[in-house]
Amino acid sequence: MPTVKPSTVLGRQLGDELKKFREAAGVTMAQAAEVLDCTKGKISRIENGHVPVRAPDLTALMEAYHVDEPEARERLAALARRANRRRREGWWHPYTSVLSDTYIDQIEMEAICESVRTYQAQLIPGLLQTEAYGRAVTVASRSWKTPEDIDRFVRVRLTRQARLTGENRFDFWAVLAEGVLRQEVGGTDVMRTQLEHLVTMAQQPNVTIQVLPYSRGAHAGMFGPYVLLSFPQMAALDLVLTETPAGNIWMEQEETVASYRAMFDDARMAALPPTESLALIQRIAKEHKP
Repeated sequence: MPTVKPSTVLGRQLGDELKKFREAAGVTMAQAAEVLDCTKGKISRIENGHVPVRAPDLTALMEAYHVDEPEARERLAALARRANRRRREGWWHPYTSVLSDTYIDQIEMEAICESVRTYQAQLIPGLLQTEAYGRAVTVASRSWKTPEDIDRFVRVRLTRQARLTGENRFDFWAVLAEGVLRQEVGGTDVMRTQLEHLVTMAQQPNVTIQVLPYSRGAHAGMFGPYVLLSFPQMAALDLVLTETPAGNIWMEQEETVASYRAMFDDARMAALPPTESLALIQRIAKEHKP
């Protein structure tokens, strides 16, 4: 079982909020260091999400930064708890042996975000995959060697999908390149069922699916898939997750996130409207009829 460590992504969100409160209060890093009787380097590492924040230190910093609003204090405390208890209480904890750190971060972020937008060039997004399609993709990845590990990873992917249909739903918007629908994964029956599942999921009020057809030609998103996550707290930073064969990468610089927002807007504007997209998905699904 991997060592439980503070979450870098959650820690950075907490650090970003603390930095904004510190600057709004006119407190320097040196003064903040005096509050905790530590070095300026530690304050910098806290604000960059590189070290966890203990509850007493968080309380001291909130006092020094004049964070008096109960809602703001609870938000910071909740972020700290999640960052410091990474994987220990989430439903995914029993599966950490088959999950990468970045994937665990993604699950944790999905647990607290309010919307997810994604562009996919090759695969159905994990949140929309059927069990059979997800299993075929998992086997093809060659990342898991035993049937037991494959089963565990597929179970995680299916459990993640509860955020789309449960009580605490987030908004999900996917733009799929037409090739995603044409790539036959798992065979004819698996692909037909998967495409029919997309149509069913698109009936959910919080799910939007668009298809970017081949006829649209070159576009900025064709250089790789990505996921945009947004959060309900005004001060929280949106995050981008880019997906590569060598591993997934989080990006959070405001300029970078803004460029991906613009890229997604371009993709959805170029894509077919949702109704036409579903009609195309249904036509392709019928091509897989026996």
